[in-house]
Amino acid sequence: MRLTTTAFEPGGAIPARFTCDGDDVSPDLAWEDVPGEAAALVLVVDDPDARDFVHWTVLDMTSSETGALPAGVSASPDGPRQGMNDFGRPGWGGPCPPSGRHRYRFTLYALASPLNLPGEPRGSEVRRALALAASQVLAQATLEGTYQRR
Repeated sequence: MRLTTTAFEPGGAIPARFTCDGDDVSPDLAWEDVPGEAAALVLVVDDPDARDFVHWTVLDMTSSETGALPAGVSASPDGPRQGMNDFGRPGWGGPCPPSGRHRYRFTLYALASPLNLPGEPRGSEVRRALALAASQVLAQATLEGTYQRR
């Protein structure tokens, strides 16, 4: 399984547009080679340099071999189901490191069945559910970018 974006090169700098210093919108994402038996996709975006601070979760997306999320995904009910980020609001919360260059991991999980968590779960609840459903994780792909405030 592979996860890509047109917003930045793998391991490269995330443009300010997608951060607290810009428009604070989510970057576009695309995936391919999702296992055919996958029933759902879950996305977790976190900052390993800030104790895995969660910037975004997208829950129980319909699975297909290829797919995408456009830039600027809305937290409205019309968009994909999203959890609560560690800023305390649903949807995307862009990079905003207090100091230095931080890494941001975009991890897409292909699951044999949806997590079916109620409401707008916090990132810790999504991670706990993923750990409990470890045998249901069929594949995962990670894309990493970096950001440092000026």
